[in-house]
Amino acid sequence: MKQITNISQEASTGRSRVSAMTHDELITRRQNQQRVSMILSYVVLTILALLFIAPILFMIMGSFKPDNLVLVEAGSFKAFVTDKPSLQNYQDVFKRVNFTRFFWNSIFITAVIVLLGLLVNSMAAYAFSRLQWRGRDIIFPVIIALMIIPFEAIAVPLFFQMTWLGLRNTYIAQIIPFIANAFSIYLFYTFFIVLPKELEEAARVDGAGPIRTFFEIIVPVSKPVFASVAILTFLTQWGSFLWPTMIAVGERVRPLPVAIAQFQTLPPVQWGDIMAFGVMMVAPMLVIFLIFQKGFVQGVASSGIKG
Repeated sequence: MKQITNISQEASTGRSRVSAMTHDELITRRQNQQRVSMILSYVVLTILALLFIAPILFMIMGSFKPDNLVLVEAGSFKAFVTDKPSLQNYQDVFKRVNFTRFFWNSIFITAVIVLLGLLVNSMAAYAFSRLQWRGRDIIFPVIIALMIIPFEAIAVPLFFQMTWLGLRNTYIAQIIPFIANAFSIYLFYTFFIVLPKELEEAARVDGAGPIRTFFEIIVPVSKPVFASVAILTFLTQWGSFLWPTMIAVGERVRPLPVAIAQFQTLPPVQWGDIMAFGVMMVAPMLVIFLIFQKGFVQGVASSGIKG
């Protein structure tokens, strides 16, 4: 009996050792698979990042090169380096066109649209998400449906309307149509709708009305979505081309996207100057995004945007 007991104990001990070894091997195998997967992910993301960065780097390097080398070196690695950088192309841009005026036009138009858009769209979303009023459930779906209508579909009727009002070739015509935005209202709505109702209830106990509650309670806790909407609106309006081309016929109110399109046609065509113009046009977008990147990511996550 003792022999049988010892044999069974040894067998049990052997199985436990094998089981322990098998468990350790599984953990090690999973860890190795995770490392390989992480390495592959970084490799793929690095390649994608380089593909997106390459055109920007080519433009930046080309802006510091003599005009005759920009296209000559475009098909080789030399396109992304420069031996003797020069600011001559940037100086030429300011000599050939009124770049300062175009830059100010874009800054003014975009800034006004962003600021007024944040106010109007956030208050509209607050009314739809937190207030009870007759017709809310009918009007909100109509506003959401407006997101599927492309601007090109209403550009011509809007052009005739602005011309009839005598607003063609003005800042107003480039600002007013873009302050209220269905997509921005939707982003604010998805953020406001999940906020705890206790915030507003406490404000009502203190005697605060809807306006005071919005500015003193809702706005301070909604910085991520404000950052997201501000960045998206800025990027959209800064690069707007179709509408300014239709409505801004003079240099006095012409923004940068239209200006660079016309700059490319000025004789003689200087690719170094065009690259310099493009760098100065893109730089504000990169700076704005880098400054508000953290708030933008938080806002996208909290607003439930996928993809």
